[in-house]
Amino acid sequence: MKLSFTSFINVLTWEHKRKVRWAIAIALLFHIIGWIGMVWIDKSGFAAMTPMNLLLSLTLILWSHEKKDFSFFIFFLVAFQTGFFTEYLGVNHQLLFGHYRYEEAMGPKFFGVPLMIGVNWFIVVYCSAYISEIFLNFLSKKINIHLSSDHNFLGKAIFVFTGAMLTMGFDWIMEPVAVKLGFWTWLSDGIIPLKNYRDWFLVSIFLLLILKALKIRIQNQFAHYLLLIQVLFFVFLRFIL
Repeated sequence: MKLSFTSFINVLTWEHKRKVRWAIAIALLFHIIGWIGMVWIDKSGFAAMTPMNLLLSLTLILWSHEKKDFSFFIFFLVAFQTGFFTEYLGVNHQLLFGHYRYEEAMGPKFFGVPLMIGVNWFIVVYCSAYISEIFLNFLSKKINIHLSSDHNFLGKAIFVFTGAMLTMGFDWIMEPVAVKLGFWTWLSDGIIPLKNYRDWFLVSIFLLLILKALKIRIQNQFAHYLLLIQVLFFVFLRFIL
């Protein structure tokens, strides 16, 4: 027991680069297993494991994120609650996203909304924020103008717009697959409304502004690999299912 506990503490204190490498490997392995399972074994059974996959992704983010201060956990709570509340307004009152309902694959629900949906919102915004920061730095060097998401309005505007576009784009890739996997169902005519993507964009802007207001700077390379893994996962399923 002592040896196991010591090993656990050692894993927690690995250097950042080592954590990132292992986090990428674990996330990739579980997504490959999920993809194979959904395509060739039992689509519904493996889709029902989605809440576990989201919890794993969250755990890997928390493990690999270096500066876990009070502001970081405040942002997690805000992202979780905002994601859950906006989905509540959508599911129960059709005020956001459109007319839809969640099915059983996303796990336990409260007022018709899966508890894990708040985790999903945090993960997608977190990963998009990191990529947006990278893009801003690249653009700053390319045009030879200092752009900062922390210290000037233009830099912050580009950061927020880019991040919101990434989250909306991810949802566009995910939506048709999520419906086929039984995550949720679009009611009325069954067509995914444009309103859904608009509201994803707007909610993402709000959360990215909160991220900047809390002065959180995400410097976790695992973030863009996780989003890439998820994008490839849904793209491959989109063409096969």
